[in-house]
Amino acid sequence: LVLHVMAAIKSINPKAEVARAAQALQVNISGARGLQEVLKSNLGPKGTLKMLVSGAGDIKLTKDGNVLLHEMQIQHPTASLIAKVATAQDDITGDGTTSLALIIGELLKQADTCVSEGVHPRIVVEGFEQAKAKTLEVMDSLKVKYAMDREMLINVARTSLRTKLAQHTADILTESIVDAVLAVKRADDPIDLHMVEIMQMQHKIDTETKLVKGIVMDHGARHPDMKKSVTNAFILTCNVSLEYEKSEVNAGFFYKSATEREKLVAAERKFTDDKVNKIIELKKSVCKGNDNGFVVINQKGIDPISLTMLANEGIVALRRAKRRNMERIPLACGGFAVNSVDDLTPECLGKAGSVYEYTLGEEKFTFVEDIPNPQSVTILLKGPNKHTLTQLKDAVHDGLRAVKNAIDDGCLLPGAGAFEIAVHAALTEFKSSVKGRARLGVQAYADALLVIPKVLAQNSGFDPQETLVKLQEEHKESGQPVGVDVSTGEALVPADAGIWDNFCVKKQIVDSSTVIATNLLLVDEIMRAGMSSLKG
Repeated sequence: LVLHVMAAIKSINPKAEVARAAQALQVNISGARGLQEVLKSNLGPKGTLKMLVSGAGDIKLTKDGNVLLHEMQIQHPTASLIAKVATAQDDITGDGTTSLALIIGELLKQADTCVSEGVHPRIVVEGFEQAKAKTLEVMDSLKVKYAMDREMLINVARTSLRTKLAQHTADILTESIVDAVLAVKRADDPIDLHMVEIMQMQHKIDTETKLVKGIVMDHGARHPDMKKSVTNAFILTCNVSLEYEKSEVNAGFFYKSATEREKLVAAERKFTDDKVNKIIELKKSVCKGNDNGFVVINQKGIDPISLTMLANEGIVALRRAKRRNMERIPLACGGFAVNSVDDLTPECLGKAGSVYEYTLGEEKFTFVEDIPNPQSVTILLKGPNKHTLTQLKDAVHDGLRAVKNAIDDGCLLPGAGAFEIAVHAALTEFKSSVKGRARLGVQAYADALLVIPKVLAQNSGFDPQETLVKLQEEHKESGQPVGVDVSTGEALVPADAGIWDNFCVKKQIVDSSTVIATNLLLVDEIMRAGMSSLKG
């Protein structure tokens, strides 16, 4: 039969490469193990960094599994499949990519031991399925429900960030991230993380990163006579073209004298000037008898003549703002964005205590600050070079997602490998109730999950086996979840140390890793029979 199948594919495509049964499984396992070895050293707060160098020589330093898997060029088909699943994990939950790749690799490694002793992969898979169902039950019993106050969210963000950045940087960013999410959170609506702007300024050092309770834009006013700083400013957010535009129809005009031509030019300008004058009238009506500033932030263009007219009236005008800022500015300052100057009223204006321009080399930044209760804020990242800023930005994205997940879930799981230790104990007990050889699959699943506490201990410089034994003994005696203390290698209670993992992240990891590992185990033939192998 084997010869028959191979002959069949060979007769269709004589150049097809075929890997069968045990050989196919080896291909899959070696791919998963290879990826596991790469990502292993990144796990946890004591994980090491990877340096990625692009074709152009750009450097990227990262501990984030998602960034690594996105940027690496992976040739091996199985490794590439696992990388895609891990990046999907990041898209869905924002974290857990490294853990996912490690667990898939370890599941296949443990299954390999069973299969090499003559157990059919299908039986191992049945054990995996039963173990997964039990793991999800244990997960529900371990989860801790909390009213997510600021203190708790800081613990969640800190746990996530310390695995991506140096500890002192992570601790500075933690509070900024939690305060940013709490600022944009509204009672009954889902949290929109797009309302947290992430702005980068390449100067000073990464520990000077801060939260700006307002908006920072990466461009300034376009007229030399406009003020660089205004206080108690009214802010008009608009999406109106304030520049001279050619008519869409090709029209010709004839004139007899220069005076007629002047009239013609004036008539053409009048359309735009009328719009500018309406804004100036609004400014005069709201700023009469006081020294309030007036700022116009426009999504479309403003031509030089219009800029001069506005500057003469003491109005600061910014053109070509990002569309996202049209949503963010009204949320931060109040008022609403207008699409036409015909219905301008004082109600559409927002207010800010201070609007000022900051010049950094060739670049200009505009800060809108001193706002009483902003519902849109900016995290201002600072760092001496590009790769520091990129690393910060990736970490901030993950931190924001971790805080959002915690609020959405309303519950957390103990971190530091405590969840995996507890599940291992529960599955070892559950194994005795499983009938037949499927219990081998359950045992393999339980052992595979231990890769997380083992690697945490290993990356912290401790003996993985010794640490694991300590944790299992401690868990057995105390009956409560215990994790790895990465500073001492001893057991610790994650709840007391404030180490928490997101419930949805762990659930996604358990689901995805089992599905992919079982799919790969059940592959008994790999054929490279695509068009590419027909060349030559």
